[in-house]
Amino acid sequence: MAKRVPLIAGNWKMNKTVKESVELVLALKQKLSDVKEREILVCPPYTSLYAVKENLKNSNIKVGAQNMYFEKSGAFTGEISPLMLKDIGCDYVIIGHSERRQYFGETDDSVNKKMKVAFENGITPIVCVGETLQQREKNEAFSVIEKQIKIGVAGLSGDQITKVVIAYEPVWAIGTGKTASPQQAEEIHAFIRKLYFEMYGKDSSEAIRILYGGSVKPDNISEIMKQPNIDGGLIGGAALKADDFIKLVSY
Repeated sequence: MAKRVPLIAGNWKMNKTVKESVELVLALKQKLSDVKEREILVCPPYTSLYAVKENLKNSNIKVGAQNMYFEKSGAFTGEISPLMLKDIGCDYVIIGHSERRQYFGETDDSVNKKMKVAFENGITPIVCVGETLQQREKNEAFSVIEKQIKIGVAGLSGDQITKVVIAYEPVWAIGTGKTASPQQAEEIHAFIRKLYFEMYGKDSSEAIRILYGGSVKPDNISEIMKQPNIDGGLIGGAALKADDFIKLVSY
């Protein structure tokens, strides 16, 4: 089984104008050009995707979107289709982020539809799963995540099952400054890999990449990445500053 390549992904959320986006990626492109043995990804807002992709041509940094709709075209005012993302050259798309679930009514079923359409258009989905503080305190974390994964990946083909990226985000640790301890994060990551083993077998469970997202910063990434089942990070706030993101990628 080939070694899993770590993936460090920056989710910029609703931040950065086009000009600011280009300035940031040019700094990253210059400082990270020598990085090997890990994958680097930036996910700017829609308005910056084209400019960012153009400025990252011939670099080792990939580009992803933060969301998309599951129809290819039509009367869906304000939505962005997988064809549009494919046309720009997006490599990845984040699906089912906790903020999408919390504020915009995303469900496990809509996540599943988006996953399938992303793959149909050659875009790798990063599917987000995670529990709220209330669910963790009620000892429901494992059952919540199991349901999110089982519905989220339902109907994917054998090849897609191993290509999809899963991002574990404890909802209580996103933007709060709280971080799951490396041990808490590893416990959930190990559970996800075991669940994948039960669903799809040894090869798929060893191939799947599972990222941790939840207040990952330059000063805690080394401990997080030492955990055997954590294969990278989905970075929020620390991805918005070139120096911080460079340190994260170079952990």
